[in-house]
Amino acid sequence: MRTELYPEIEIYKEHLIPVSDLHTIYVEESGNPLGHPVVVLHGGPGGASSPANRQFFDPEFYRIIQFDQRGCGKSTPFASLEENTTQDLVADMEKIRTALGIEKWLVFGGSWGTTLALHYTIAHRERVVGLMLRGIFLGRQSDVDWLYQDGASHFYPENFEKFKAPIPVEEQGELVNAYYKRLTAEDESICLEAARAWAEWEHGLVKLIPYDPIVWDEAGIRGALTIARMECHFFYHHCFVEDDNYILNRAEAFKGIPMHIVHGRYDVDCLPSAAFELAQAVDGAELIFAQAAGHTAMEPATMEALVGFSEKCKNYFK
Repeated sequence: MRTELYPEIEIYKEHLIPVSDLHTIYVEESGNPLGHPVVVLHGGPGGASSPANRQFFDPEFYRIIQFDQRGCGKSTPFASLEENTTQDLVADMEKIRTALGIEKWLVFGGSWGTTLALHYTIAHRERVVGLMLRGIFLGRQSDVDWLYQDGASHFYPENFEKFKAPIPVEEQGELVNAYYKRLTAEDESICLEAARAWAEWEHGLVKLIPYDPIVWDEAGIRGALTIARMECHFFYHHCFVEDDNYILNRAEAFKGIPMHIVHGRYDVDCLPSAAFELAQAVDGAELIFAQAAGHTAMEPATMEALVGFSEKCKNYFK
């Protein structure tokens, strides 16, 4: 079975799909226009479609669909928090599926994309051929606290000091709340300072050997604003669900749907234990812990697992 990335490919079609009076979603297609559909859900919240994600899939077999979630990437309005909830994003997926004339699709998500994929499957399981999930984030308060309060901080204490620095000591006990106040401030300078600190903290966590520092050009600033505002918005609002363990408490919804999970063994962004809990809750779920891998999809062991999964998933369309 193939485990090497497929060659780079270009998109063959772009769409701008209005999903509300306010929001318009950017959608792109690549691969085979007559192929079997897979929808790719980016992370964040606040990420965007990525050319690299196309390379996990056989471009002759798959019709590869990516879209930028509300307020992200090429979707408009930029970094908007209005009308932007988990339920809105799930509804957008159905609008995209219908607009593209797709009956059922394979759903692939990474990081926050796994959260969205699981929420979508709970709501619309009849539309899901199978699930490919990388870097599980279940959206619980414990997952958020690990990332932004007391968890990852123990692995990168020097970076965590910088993350706390813009926040007065008396507010540091609830950093997400403190950042939310600043990332939604009317004063642009306050918002930008908070966005830079937030983005730098996350940037240093995602790879086993950290990336080079962020380049603070226009693209870097735009990316930081989106990722910081979106993540903080969703996590401040508990991913817009009242049940803290929303996904695992609805594991019955995944019964009979093939689920393939890969999680970096040394992921300090999203807990490996979350991937294990999900796999334990879903009969037949396949879980691979990618060795010598952090959070990002672009670690060698993770890439191999994802390509292997996409090859297996071909069988679900036959």
